[in-house]
Amino acid sequence: MKFMTALAGSTIFTTYSVYYVAKLGFNPLQLMLIGTVLELTVLVFEGITGVVADTYSRRVSVILGMFILGGGFTLEGSAVWLAGGTSPFSAYALVLGAQLLFGLGWTFISGADTAWIVDEVGEEEAGSLFMRSKRLSLAASLLGIGISVGLSMLMPNLPYLAGGAIYFAAGLYLLRCMRETKFQPRSREPQASHFRTMRNTWLEGAAVVRRSPLLITMVFVTLLGGASSEGYDRLWQVHLINGIGFPDLPLSMAAWFGLINAASTLLGLIAVHFAERRIDMGSERKLNAVMLLLMAVRIACIAVLALSPSFGLAASAVLVIGMAASVAEPVYASWLNRNLESGSRATVLSMVSQSDALGQTAGGPVVGWIGSRFSIRASLLASSILLLPLLAVFGRGTRRPVESKLIMQYKVDE
Repeated sequence: MKFMTALAGSTIFTTYSVYYVAKLGFNPLQLMLIGTVLELTVLVFEGITGVVADTYSRRVSVILGMFILGGGFTLEGSAVWLAGGTSPFSAYALVLGAQLLFGLGWTFISGADTAWIVDEVGEEEAGSLFMRSKRLSLAASLLGIGISVGLSMLMPNLPYLAGGAIYFAAGLYLLRCMRETKFQPRSREPQASHFRTMRNTWLEGAAVVRRSPLLITMVFVTLLGGASSEGYDRLWQVHLINGIGFPDLPLSMAAWFGLINAASTLLGLIAVHFAERRIDMGSERKLNAVMLLLMAVRIACIAVLALSPSFGLAASAVLVIGMAASVAEPVYASWLNRNLESGSRATVLSMVSQSDALGQTAGGPVVGWIGSRFSIRASLLASSILLLPLLAVFGRGTRRPVESKLIMQYKVDE
């Protein structure tokens, strides 16, 4: 499952800016609003779909999400054709509609996939499994980069259509092969409606959040983390295109992004292999220290990217950011799930994701406005500054490991 979703994501997002900027002509504010629609959808539906997964079936939730994602990306790739002629919809409106499907599909998968596998294999085995699946995902990303570049050079929208097809194939694969043996659906009270049963599941998850002061702190700081990630994820490629420019070599824009993403993925594979051998997944204090280091690296490199006068320095910053993100994802997933109860696991994960989505929804347009009013460099610098408070949070976790339950959600783009 992780291999196929990573392949689809890499195929779509390696050259997405070529489609958005070079083909459809979107400006920085439009790009940020696209992200805002996506995150607003996640914010609205994440809690609902998490409750569905905990109440009825994680398997059904994940498979449904795969098919919705396939439909969303197929629509987005077709926008350039559907907007022509006498169509009442512009390409931008169709892309926004596709983002609604993207967000909805993501919420059905987010939390449910992790909750499913942790229940199936156990918390002790999940950490090493997350690391192994990350290595496979990075290998799939390398394959997807080549597919994305090749298809983008033919037509910029083809990577979206190919990615949508991969998600459809993943849904069909999971229908046949995915088993759910450990999850016990929540028993309904006599005469209780489906709504009441789901409400009780949500209240149980909310109680877990309410009982943890550090989890409440984490929910607050992820607002800043979400706003920052939205700015970087949406604008770093645009910055290279319009702010810095590419070296005068006989390579297309798609080929440059393919090389950057391939190098970032290879570095990520090396970093994950090193982390798998050196990081003690059972020590919360060490995990806090690792996340503190990775956050400091991310802040510094986004600032370097914003202020860089040359392509070489900017590309180097992007590579280091990607390498740090590759390590952070499995470390965070293992750390987070060790502190959650099975019965409300997907619900709490969805609540954590909601706080990130709220940050991206509220902060994304502000960062985009900075880019349109001043410059993309200013937007990226603002994204770096927004992360500074998280250093204090992780620093506190390294000093007080016993209290360290949950501190922040670190969401990586795809």
